[in-house]
Amino acid sequence: MTLENANFTHQCLIAMPAMADPRFSHTLTYIIRHDEEGAVGLIVNRPMELHLDRLLKEINAEPSAPLRKPELPVLFGGPVNPQMGFVLHCEEGSWSSTLPVADGIYVTSSRDILDAIAKGQGPDEYLVALGYAGWAPGQLEEEMADNAWLNCTADTELLFSLPFEQRWQAGIHKLGIDPAFLASEAGHA
Repeated sequence: MTLENANFTHQCLIAMPAMADPRFSHTLTYIIRHDEEGAVGLIVNRPMELHLDRLLKEINAEPSAPLRKPELPVLFGGPVNPQMGFVLHCEEGSWSSTLPVADGIYVTSSRDILDAIAKGQGPDEYLVALGYAGWAPGQLEEEMADNAWLNCTADTELLFSLPFEQRWQAGIHKLGIDPAFLASEAGHA
């Protein structure tokens, strides 16, 4: 597969140490869609100071049952549309705006999933993110060619189980690479 025909959907982008954009420094970004129109992803290792219980109160979705994860931090999903929320989850459900990504992983951008979580009826495995990362057509491929990112296959442990601060290194370890050996300067052979 050439880079021009690459599809990074259901891959995690691992920011290289030399990443110039501080919004993406040491990030692990899960690509939820990559096609001829560009790419969309969610940064899955940047917790904000906002927690799920406070977010639900702010949107008037007061929990009617004890939350399974009240202290779950809301993630900085990316710099695009930071007021827009996304829930990355493992169960399909019947929410109004759900996109299947791959391997039983879905992303929902409608409020009804947050209402379900507040009622104790949401998915078991999920994370909540505000904003997203977006790439214009060909932009992600260009950044990959410029060695801005490594990529690895996503899995539920990497996305939902590992502590946030371990996800970037875990993505690198999935490739069999020791992060200490990554160059801080990009280059081509």
